[in-house]
Amino acid sequence: MKPMTTHERFSRMYAHEQADRVPIVDSPWAGTLARWRKEGMPKNVPWYEYFGVDHTVSIDVDNSPRYKGGMIELTPDYTVFTTNWGATLKRQNHADSTPEFLDFKVKTPDDWLKAKARMTPVKSRVDWSCLKRNYKTWRENGEWIEAGFWFGFDVTHSWFIGTERLLVAMAEQPEWCVDMFNHFLDLDIALFDMVWDAGYTFDCISWPDDMGYKQNQFFSLKMYRELLKPVQKRAVEWAHAKGIPAHLHSCGDIRPFIPELVEIGVDALNPIEVKAGMDPYAIKKEFGDKLVLHGGLNAVLWDDADAVEEEMRRLIPALKTDGGYIFSSDHSIPNSVSLATMRRIADLAKELGAY
Repeated sequence: MKPMTTHERFSRMYAHEQADRVPIVDSPWAGTLARWRKEGMPKNVPWYEYFGVDHTVSIDVDNSPRYKGGMIELTPDYTVFTTNWGATLKRQNHADSTPEFLDFKVKTPDDWLKAKARMTPVKSRVDWSCLKRNYKTWRENGEWIEAGFWFGFDVTHSWFIGTERLLVAMAEQPEWCVDMFNHFLDLDIALFDMVWDAGYTFDCISWPDDMGYKQNQFFSLKMYRELLKPVQKRAVEWAHAKGIPAHLHSCGDIRPFIPELVEIGVDALNPIEVKAGMDPYAIKKEFGDKLVLHGGLNAVLWDDADAVEEEMRRLIPALKTDGGYIFSSDHSIPNSVSLATMRRIADLAKELGAY
């Protein structure tokens, strides 16, 4: 079969049809890219071009309260800074790590109302210069273009008010939580309507909403149905009204939520986190005709070429059946993965993923 573009491969997978091969995409850590360059990858060549794999691009908008961010403290080891969402973070300077969230500007419903008043759909929240500069090339190169939505449980707890505060509020002040979830989405929709109407169409919407952790979920199925599911459903319906699919990234073990996601029409699920308890083989068997699986290759194995090859040979032939599969790790590529191992993974993914 003639080699396809990334756009053609993704389109086939979302239609649950065969392509020349499954799409191969991922997210290496900054330290991973630095390691690969030390081991021989040219500095001026993007990693996905070097390995001959696929590439997606994201159109992002700013639906934050637009608080003034900036550096608070800089040391040789770490940096403390604030964000436009009002969060204060501490990030290590010389190691790949999750930032530590130290404080939040929004802590009460009254704080939220002040933030909400700042969150209006104005054109300056879109990077029009980026679109004018790059959009034509993206289309000419056959890229798969995603609209990067930003709403829901995950971004609210992790970037806006704090995990414990949101979980308590979901039980004791659910109206506050639903108002935040919906307003973030309302602003996304208004801004991406502007983008679409200006002629910068995109191929799907994608949003992060980590709803689980290892072997469990952050909240009950009942709470999901009452507080979050209706908001996610609105996002899916907006995408489908434009004739494009909806792609959800949710880390952790979210097995109880999968039938609910299928019910509201979510088209693709990522990252299928094996190390948290997800089973891509079982999910494919039960939902593979309705849900595109993106991920499912345990990142813990990726620094062991033999172990990851064994897992790839077990899973890929089953997951690629009748389309509906996008190859990647079950989150991202850690800096323990050598250039040689990644070459072996990429080559094997092309071989096993071919139709």
